[in-house]
Amino acid sequence: MPMAGNPGDGYRDHDRQRWAAEPPKRRSRSDFARDRARVLHSFALRRLAAKTQVAQPGVSDFPRTRLTHSLECAQIGRELSGTLGCDPDLVEAACLAHDLGHPPFGHNGEAALDRAARPCGGFESNAQSLRLLTRLEGKVFTPEGRSAGLNLTRATLDATLKYPWRRGEAGETAKFNVYAEDSDVFAWIRQGAVGRRTCLEAQVMDWADDVAYSVHDLEDGLYTGQLSLAALHSPAERSEVCRTAAAHYSDAEPAELEEVFARLMAQECWPRSLSGDLPSLAALKNLTSELIGRFCRAAERATLEKYGSAPLTRYAAELVVPREQRMECALLKAVTAHYVFLVDEEDRYARERQVVTELVEAVAAGAPATLEPQFQADYAAAQDDAAALRVVIDQVASLTDLSALSWHARLC
Repeated sequence: MPMAGNPGDGYRDHDRQRWAAEPPKRRSRSDFARDRARVLHSFALRRLAAKTQVAQPGVSDFPRTRLTHSLECAQIGRELSGTLGCDPDLVEAACLAHDLGHPPFGHNGEAALDRAARPCGGFESNAQSLRLLTRLEGKVFTPEGRSAGLNLTRATLDATLKYPWRRGEAGETAKFNVYAEDSDVFAWIRQGAVGRRTCLEAQVMDWADDVAYSVHDLEDGLYTGQLSLAALHSPAERSEVCRTAAAHYSDAEPAELEEVFARLMAQECWPRSLSGDLPSLAALKNLTSELIGRFCRAAERATLEKYGSAPLTRYAAELVVPREQRMECALLKAVTAHYVFLVDEEDRYARERQVVTELVEAVAAGAPATLEPQFQADYAAAQDDAAALRVVIDQVASLTDLSALSWHARLC
């Protein structure tokens, strides 16, 4: 396979600019290494340790949290970026930051917050991540006294944007990456970008995210017994999974997905059995490593074959992921959905949505006294009810699963 040039080549001063000017720093670290450190040491990243990934935090010692997922995503993204010629620190920072905006109770809490936030433009975890990075995290202020959040470089912030548009600007998708009140910094980030195209580093981060959670959720499910190897080898069970994949994760028809599933299960990396002893745990870890390597090598080969060996950065290339590997990844997502997400837990999900909805109401009713100190100044400066509600949403979204339950018990 051809190798890219020195990672980090191909970035201009424009890419390294920050929203707010800062005093000169020592030169022992690059601008992008400093970005990585700022995200790594942020309050928002630490909170992810107690936010839902698949299983609720605290239910078991084994399953991933949002924090462990983000760390694993960062490792995958770093290695993939180095092969292509992207700056590894830049991509790792974006990977660490990609889930910062997730509220308590994962996508279930996100849906409840979106409904509660309709009067101020809704809620979306990707837009909340950008808000955290550019406003809510306390690190750097402009001369006018406005928070610039972590004040990351333009290129790093651009690499966090999976959905670089406002709500309603990209057709039917519900995903978006910026609220109306953050449009000024969003426009600054996107200077030089073409339309709604994402930069290569954002595409690497996005694929690393897909690879990490599809493979690791499979590992968690096999370890906990929520799904079995026997089910994965059953044609009838696989047929059900393929229908789930076609409905939610892929544009392929179930018949094509069944063929891909059969080829994937024929790979030698699958363990023969999982008894929980040390050899079977090693076999499970080997499966995880082989699948991650399979997905990353396929993207590396296809991208370098198309664009050559020059360092690939920013808008000089697109990440090329072969259709076969995209379908394999979709199938692994569908496996977890079929055996973990779609099980009968609607009572718990309904209770979580109720907690989030009632928390927004209670915090809004008691504001500013119900807000933490870092949100009280924003609430006092709010010029209308919509702006005040956005501050309340910021507060509730910042809570972990456990603190949301604690706040709810205290306020409701």
